[in-house]
Amino acid sequence: MPPLHVAQINFLPAPEGCTPTEVFEQWPSLVDIPEAAASAGTRVSVIQAAARTERVTRNGIDYYFLRTDALANRANAFARLLSDIKADVMHVHSLAFAEDAFIVSQCLPRLPVVFQDHADRMPRWWRRSRWRHWYTAASGVAFTAPELAQPFTDAGLFDSQARLFAIPESSSRFTMGSRACARAETGLYGDPCVLWVGHLNPGKDPLTVLDGVAEAALRLPGLQLWCAFGNAPLLHDVQRRIERYPQLAGRVHLLGKVEHARIEPLMRAADLFVSGSLSESCGYAVLEALACGVTPVVTDIPSFRALTGGYIGHLWPTGNAARLAEALVCSATNRPSPERVRAHFDAALSFAAVGRKWAEAYTQVLHDRRWRAR
Repeated sequence: MPPLHVAQINFLPAPEGCTPTEVFEQWPSLVDIPEAAASAGTRVSVIQAAARTERVTRNGIDYYFLRTDALANRANAFARLLSDIKADVMHVHSLAFAEDAFIVSQCLPRLPVVFQDHADRMPRWWRRSRWRHWYTAASGVAFTAPELAQPFTDAGLFDSQARLFAIPESSSRFTMGSRACARAETGLYGDPCVLWVGHLNPGKDPLTVLDGVAEAALRLPGLQLWCAFGNAPLLHDVQRRIERYPQLAGRVHLLGKVEHARIEPLMRAADLFVSGSLSESCGYAVLEALACGVTPVVTDIPSFRALTGGYIGHLWPTGNAARLAEALVCSATNRPSPERVRAHFDAALSFAAVGRKWAEAYTQVLHDRRWRAR
């Protein structure tokens, strides 16, 4: 029996003027998510909206860069290609492209459609009747954590027959390495050595993290915090907060923007990974920390509970610096070994683990569609 053939659809156009290789570099998830799904034996093709039509095969996966124009023409072009390649399931990236997926589903009514959440926002209330109609195309919807589906289900946006799946948004290719070698390479140090990777913006809440670190430092004199960040609208606030606490002087190191290739050795050098995020659809930096065997000290939000299993590292309430300080002290003195953290990653978050979850989801929606067609 031939393997299940799934077409992963990206309606968001690729950056104009970029070659497929450049698109893969700019959008690593365009490769990572299909390869995770394919790791379980599923045959995967990818159809990517683009400025010009081109086909590329990479690691056994066919990538169809499809030139499209108006919405109706785009959906029809996708439907024709899906029919030509004889896909069994359509996996649509982002709930934001419900209208496109609905039009395709009208052309191919027997093709099950699975949506994958990518930090998608709820439609405005006055538009929801239209979106509710488009979401009737969904045979299934995947979120990193079940709780992330709650706003959509509470608003009645999904059909009662649509299955909900809890599948990590992606995985990570990072691996464990020698902490001593990583510290020699990066210059990081500390006891504990704590790493932050994320934007300095309100949603990441760096100010609460600094408050918690300042309190924890009173009990952890060797603590050092290293911060790699991209966008930094709160940079001046962060600098002022560091100046406010004498115990943060010489303890907080603002690394600024760091190339992604340098994140892996930074992770390997750290004892703890800290995050103050108020919400996340997944948390790629947390995935990377877990892949490197770093103990997470992260906020108690649905996606982080799902990634950590609720037992690896420590979860602390958003906005609560005192609880963060407690979590840092506890983690510094009683944390799982890097091998145990990595074992959790391998079992629940690796490419193989995510691939198995996708294979089960695809099989279920295809079974549901065939059963209803009888």
